[in-house]
Amino acid sequence: MASITFKGSPVATIGSLPAVGTRAPGFTLTKGDLSETRLADYAGRAVVLNVFPSIDTPVCAASVRRFNEAVGAKPGAVVLCVSADLPFAQGRFCAAEGLTHVVPLSAFRSPDFGTAYGVTLTGGPLRGLLARAVLVLDGTGKVLHSQLVPEIAQ
Repeated sequence: MASITFKGSPVATIGSLPAVGTRAPGFTLTKGDLSETRLADYAGRAVVLNVFPSIDTPVCAASVRRFNEAVGAKPGAVVLCVSADLPFAQGRFCAAEGLTHVVPLSAFRSPDFGTAYGVTLTGGPLRGLLARAVLVLDGTGKVLHSQLVPEIAQ
């Protein structure tokens, strides 16, 4: 369990992020058309997992915009923006913002994602949502970078 804060108040996560050098846990998440995608679908590509509580918050929205600009257009890389938001909300946001270089994915049917990655918040007003984290995986699914943001509103 990791300890982070939300607006200065301590909150905990269900576990810890996968460590650098380990294989990232597999997952199944929901795309905007309600189909499912798995981590294995991105084999051979560098994957950035941008995990956050909700696209409807300014900081989360800014992170999606920034990753769309910085990483999403790089050949051979894919940015997966993961939250518990419904796929419809994620899709509306990305369409309204013109964000085409990121893949919004919902964990609303996959609580095991938050458990496997140690990012489900277990307390505080955002309990049940996902903590803010960034992971970078190589084309084989090995974790190259793993960061849990210490303050959710950061």
